[in-house]
Amino acid sequence: MYLSDMNVGDKAIVKKVDASENIKRRLLDIGLINGTQVECVLKSPFNDPMAYLIRGAIIAIRKNDCNKIEVEII
Repeated sequence: MYLSDMNVGDKAIVKKVDASENIKRRLLDIGLINGTQVECVLKSPFNDPMAYLIRGAIIAIRKNDCNKIEVEII
């Protein structure tokens, strides 16, 4: 399952980040590494972008980037 498949209120653990080096570096900088817990807190009307609670901060991520982050629902 990917980050973009989550519904508001779902919590998950990051399993893999498979993005280009430029985007991957930004995602790693905000704490999206293997084992990180994320919670989907908001979806915009067209599901792009979506907001996630990551390590105490709410971060908006574009759907295109969310499709590159594998997660496991907890």
